[in-house]
Amino acid sequence: MIIGGSSSQKLAAKVAKELNDQLCPIETRKFPDGERYIRIKGEIEKEVVVIQSTGFPQDENIMELLFILKNLKSLGAEKIKVVIPYFGYGRQEKRFKRGESVSAAAVASLIEDCGASELICINLHEKQMCDFFNIPVHELSAIPLIARHIQEQLENPVIIAPDKGALLHAQEISRILDCPCDHMEKTRLSPDKVETRVKNLDVKGLQAVIIDDIISTGGTIVNATEILMQHGAESVTVGCVHPVLVEDALLKIFATGVEDVLATDTLTSQVSSISVAPLIAEALK
Repeated sequence: MIIGGSSSQKLAAKVAKELNDQLCPIETRKFPDGERYIRIKGEIEKEVVVIQSTGFPQDENIMELLFILKNLKSLGAEKIKVVIPYFGYGRQEKRFKRGESVSAAAVASLIEDCGASELICINLHEKQMCDFFNIPVHELSAIPLIARHIQEQLENPVIIAPDKGALLHAQEISRILDCPCDHMEKTRLSPDKVETRVKNLDVKGLQAVIIDDIISTGGTIVNATEILMQHGAESVTVGCVHPVLVEDALLKIFATGVEDVLATDTLTSQVSSISVAPLIAEALK
């Protein structure tokens, strides 16, 4: 039995189709004062899968998820697997400044307390997220799906991480496609001048592919694209798992001359062309 929350209904339908399983109808709406209303319309089975990304609006989507879980538990569900393709608040996994809330830990406790018995996520921004749970947590990688799309579109790609933080994802795609890989590196030329460049590779005449797990404001991607263009890259394509894409991020990226942006449907966006439904379905089997 599969239930899709408001943020992941299309994805939940795809997963149900992959598994030839039942998609349970659910009613979600707001009262005039803004409070959430949740009603599960199907007969509750002993084992249930709930699929709900907790991206923007994060607070609303998290609250809805908690209501669904608590409701299922009180209606007789004994095992509830929760699939959170994109985990909101996952980047606030530690206290950077004195007095800050470790929001990721708070959200993890709420999900567990409301009845989740197992959790499946996709490419968590910080691995430490798993430590906040006392239930089994399975992290899936959508990177091979992105690699497959790159392979279908480009003949001579070179994979570029926009910073060291994204290097592991870039290296994973590089291994799958058996193609070169490098990352952007900042070099301080003087006290007031910093140069960013590709560390080792010469990208002149090559099809550069920038890979990151999350694109939020697009600033990092814009900077990397401009540098690759300056160094003679034949084309620049961008790939990411989670297309957060705040405000005009996508417009800024395409304005630099990027050929295409490839992203998964962990979040709904104009560029969510790669479905993680097969990945989730396989994990649920």
